[in-house]
Amino acid sequence: MRESVAVVHDLVSRLAPHDELGAEHRASALAWLASTDDVFRRVKPASPPQHLVSYVVPVAADGRVLLVEHINAGRWLPPGGHVEVDEDPALTARREIHEELGLGDTGLSPSPILVTITPTLGPDRHTDVSLWYVLTSTGNEHLHPDTDEFHAVRWWTRHELTAADPNHFDPHLFRFLATFDHGRPLDAPHRRTAPDRPSNSPDE
Repeated sequence: MRESVAVVHDLVSRLAPHDELGAEHRASALAWLASTDDVFRRVKPASPPQHLVSYVVPVAADGRVLLVEHINAGRWLPPGGHVEVDEDPALTARREIHEELGLGDTGLSPSPILVTITPTLGPDRHTDVSLWYVLTSTGNEHLHPDTDEFHAVRWWTRHELTAADPNHFDPHLFRFLATFDHGRPLDAPHRRTAPDRPSNSPDE
């Protein structure tokens, strides 16, 4: 196994799935990583047709979540992007939050807490294998959003997320929140999950 792929395989193998779909995605991702070294996007937008993505979800102490209204995807997504060839996904996470929001990596989780496998929408359909990182934030950071990629950037309260149409977000956002909350103290609120649906990709 290629060394850079082995790094990702190790990250995914150490995940503790919070739900049945999480266990399925973890098993599928491990099988895929064991079967090929061609896991990094080589040519935009969809070569190979299944490739790695790093998401970074900034979460404030009060539970608010920072999302970006992605121009290409047409949805509110976490910041992030495709993992470059042989790049460590954690480095992708650091690079993306700096390029897209002007943020540093203080508070960035060393490992992802979730892996998802999502077929995309649109003319260049492919499958994103996404590693979800957490960026612990104050919620008052000064942002420098990439206006070439985003219509808008905003902090969402949990109530606003729950009240909104789930089709406006990545289909696994609520599963991420449930996984995140599961790692908090037992008295932390538990969030609902959204069904598994195709999602647009944050193609760059």
